Amino acid sequence: MDMIRTIAKAWKIEDLKKKIIFTLLMLVVFRIGSNIPVPGINRSILSEVFSGDGNLFEIFDMFSGGAFSNFTIFALSITPYITASIILQLLTIAVPTLERLSKEGTEGRKKITQYTRYLTVGLAVIQAIGMTIGLFNKAVIDKSLFSVTTIVIILTAGTAFLMWLGEKINESGIGNGISLIIFGGIIARVPSGIRTVASKYEAKELSFMTLILILIAALLIIVGIIAVQQGERRIPVQYAKRVVGRKMYGGQATHIPLKVNQAGVIPVIFAMSFLAFPLTVTYFAPSDSSFTAWVNKWLSYNQSPGVWVYSILNIALIIFFTYFYTSVTFNPMEVANNMKANGGFIPGIRPGRTTVEYMNRVMTRITFVGAVFLAAVAILPTLVSTLTGLSIHFGGTSLLIAVGVALDTMKQLENQMVMRNYQGFLG
Repeated sequence: MDMIRTIAKAWKIEDLKKKIIFTLLMLVVFRIGSNIPVPGINRSILSEVFSGDGNLFEIFDMFSGGAFSNFTIFALSITPYITASIILQLLTIAVPTLERLSKEGTEGRKKITQYTRYLTVGLAVIQAIGMTIGLFNKAVIDKSLFSVTTIVIILTAGTAFLMWLGEKINESGIGNGISLIIFGGIIARVPSGIRTVASKYEAKELSFMTLILILIAALLIIVGIIAVQQGERRIPVQYAKRVVGRKMYGGQATHIPLKVNQAGVIPVIFAMSFLAFPLTVTYFAPSDSSFTAWVNKWLSYNQSPGVWVYSILNIALIIFFTYFYTSVTFNPMEVANNMKANGGFIPGIRPGRTTVEYMNRVMTRITFVGAVFLAAVAILPTLVSTLTGLSIHFGGTSLLIAVGVALDTMKQLENQMVMRNYQGFLG
């Protein structure tokens, strides 16, 4: 109810109302584009590509909200952008020039953003070629150079448009544009998921008790996600008194909030994109090739032994990207220097290097809790599906992304409300 009241208050503020409407309109544009088919494709053959079990196609289909399986203009979704972001962030650590750019403030970030755009388009072209001449080759009616080139251009343009759409949401809307596009794709699949569960229940493939247990589990996961996303460790900070002229400053006590899950849902998205890379490579290989068979065997999420390999890799990648992204977003050295410059210190901890080491220790411990939670929620539904036969693939991942993005968006809305002296439901 508090959330509804907060949104209602935001709706009464003209500029926030415009931001909300703009964001919703951009998501509507995304959903419209997700249903515009690419020309020159035999729709009756498309279903054959997705008829088999044991592949990773659902990863792309989840990101695209069904656009991938229907081969629409947004079939590539935003995955090339995510992959490009991962590559650039990793290169920022390895390449000194990029590292210097990242520390140059706004101008440096603009340069890196520009490089990300170029790399996104390049990756989109590669994926589009792979999809057209590889994965969906049988569905392409006219296999001439002109027809294939046209399809590749349409798919690449679709990804470029989504990237632009996300940036426009960042500029003129509420929330993170790229995350909201993924969120929109996940939410768009909810009705079809409900219909699938309902049909299984009617066909007696799903008992009433099992259905209740699934709903309870989903609610518990949502509550857990909210708790972890909002959880934080507060480090006390004391500021020494100092006299400037005739006035005395400082002497007050405050705290530094260290979030349990500083990285949000980014690690989950990054891990899924990373695991989807082998599937991208299979685009260029025949469907009956040994490499494709190897990928389906060892990276499948619904058959042994692939499900165990997939699960282990997913857990490892989520933990890695949680620590990696946390190190990108939180700099203990910068926080310690700012405290020292303003006469602040952590009680019992010497300012300077000792403070940095202390915050690193605390952040490492609480990040581990957040990383393990993210990995558990992401992987448990897959394991349950394997052990029980219930088809709930990516349920945990979908919930993580959807709830995480919703919370982040609401947090941004709250910040806008606080600036206007309104109380939000999270505060």
